[in-house]
Amino acid sequence: MAFITSVESIVTILLMMALGYLLRRIGWFDDNFSGSISKLIMNVALPASIFVSVMKYLTLHKLISLSSGLIYSFGSVIIGYIIAWLAVKVLRVRPGRRGIFMNTVVNANTIFIGLPLNIALFGSISLPYFLVYYVTNTVSTWAFGVFLISNDDPTKKKGEKGSGNFNWKKLLPPPLLGFLVALVWLVLSLPVPDWANNTLSYVGNLVTPLSLIYIGIVLADAGLKSIKFDRDTIFALLGRFVLSPIVITMLIMWGASMGHAIPTMEMQTLIVQAAAPGLAVMPILANESHGDVEYATNLVTTSTILFIVVVPIVMSLIQFV
Repeated sequence: MAFITSVESIVTILLMMALGYLLRRIGWFDDNFSGSISKLIMNVALPASIFVSVMKYLTLHKLISLSSGLIYSFGSVIIGYIIAWLAVKVLRVRPGRRGIFMNTVVNANTIFIGLPLNIALFGSISLPYFLVYYVTNTVSTWAFGVFLISNDDPTKKKGEKGSGNFNWKKLLPPPLLGFLVALVWLVLSLPVPDWANNTLSYVGNLVTPLSLIYIGIVLADAGLKSIKFDRDTIFALLGRFVLSPIVITMLIMWGASMGHAIPTMEMQTLIVQAAAPGLAVMPILANESHGDVEYATNLVTTSTILFIVVVPIVMSLIQFV
């Protein structure tokens, strides 16, 4: 059952990647199209998507009641970043790949793959538990992960300094602003008019298809031969599928031994989300910072495909936790 569910969740995603690949190959998209998609997603669609998701799935009461799960998820993210940073040093990952490598190890594709899969596996009753990891993953990605990629710009010379003016856009990227505005709305219990909610929902729904079409375009430009399992890819995938779920499992087990156990469904949800594929927007983030877009695309594509096999394994192993 887990295998069938995972396959069904991935097929649609792979087909949208294939659509972008095909349309680029037959010449429908020119050389500037992928750059335009990148700006639309990062500056408009993604902030709208995050705002709508937070307002739809979260309440202030839920956020407070799930604080113990947040401790485990944030703890696993912090440990993940430390291990990923050490791995980058030991493996001597080259500039342009370092931020991508660390983001792959720590941050998961929760909203595009994790959410539908979680509902399919555990039902809508698991949504509050899913939100625990979603909040952690969102904060981790847009408050820290995005800076790892932007600061890993290989076009910058060593020791090169900025212009001297503080760049607020780097401190508060549009996706993070969308999340912060949503939190303010929650705290103040402000209503969202139907017209605004509908508009933001429609715009936010562009994120998934456009991100996957973008990946297909990059694949078409690089060629399918770009999908490979080099050393940096293998270790990043091991971090995503092995290290990440193991770390959060150990934290949950340690917490249980200290008398802070969490519900079984919450535990299973956190572990499954920790093993989700890499972020679909990672190639776009890499492109914005002159990083290795082909490497980012390779990680997203391979982790998405391998997830079909990973889910049944994870679901089998968590029965023994």
